[in-house]
Amino acid sequence: MSQTIRRETQVEKNPVSSITKSVASAVTRIKSQDLFKQMRELEIDHGGRIYKLRLTQLNKLILTA
Repeated sequence: MSQTIRRETQVEKNPVSSITKSVASAVTRIKSQDLFKQMRELEIDHGGRIYKLRLTQLNKLILTA
């Protein structure tokens, strides 16, 4: 019986970790260094609208329309 209880405990823990992994894998992560490539500003065309993404002196990101 103790083996059954241990298995049930493991089953309870596994779904949480698998959910976390599936959520993490569903999002693409891009490093801002790769996005800006030595620049401080870039333009993003989203649905025909142009947005500017700027990197500030304090290393913060600002997105404007």
